[in-house]
Amino acid sequence: MALYVVGGATVFLFSGVMAMAGLGAAFLFVPLFYYLGVPLGQATSTALLLNAVSLSMATISYARGHLIDWRAGVPVLIAAVILAPVGAALSVGVDRSILLGLFVVFLVFAGAMMLLYRPPASRAARSPVTEAGVGAGVGSVAGFLGGLLGVGGGNIILPGLTWSGLDAKTAAGTTALAVVFSSLSGFLGHVAVGSLDPAFVLVMAALAAAGSGVGAYVMRTRLTSPQLKRFIGVLLWVIAAKMALDLL
Repeated sequence: MALYVVGGATVFLFSGVMAMAGLGAAFLFVPLFYYLGVPLGQATSTALLLNAVSLSMATISYARGHLIDWRAGVPVLIAAVILAPVGAALSVGVDRSILLGLFVVFLVFAGAMMLLYRPPASRAARSPVTEAGVGAGVGSVAGFLGGLLGVGGGNIILPGLTWSGLDAKTAAGTTALAVVFSSLSGFLGHVAVGSLDPAFVLVMAALAAAGSGVGAYVMRTRLTSPQLKRFIGVLLWVIAAKMALDLL
């Protein structure tokens, strides 16, 4: 019962919170489910599936609100999906703790930049080719580093798109689109060697979708872009703190 009550409440809440930034909450769900008694392989597969479900709902909402830059978003997701296996293959033999420590530093820096930096680039001034190139570049870096470190590429895509000149809301919506596909890719890789509890997955997926819908609505209608940038900056710091604690 605790698994469904505690797990369900957490999934609903954090699916909504993370959806506002276009990010998934698998990094929170995996340790939570494992702590509540779910085998690690099943916890990982379920968390990645919940990422895909919640952000699919958010992506639909953001697409309806014209908050997805398709010219940058499609190259982002293609490059990320292609480069992630390359990074994963090269991670063998690499001291992952050092790399994750550097990534924590990056997240702290990214959070500060989201709070303080005002990019001079104008999205309207860029050609479709330039926009696609920016997306491919951001997606390549995010996919490679995400695969190398074993972390979600959304934490790299979101600040990258924002620094490139995209409005914060459009950057979050575009990031959600890319993370749907990266989460599905990760889910398919993990589920092949694990198992799922159908009843548990269905309940959690329904709560993730509901929470994401609420979060996407709040982002679209209640937050301004400057407010969202501040929210994302603090959120990146929270993610950095969580990863730092895991490394200790």
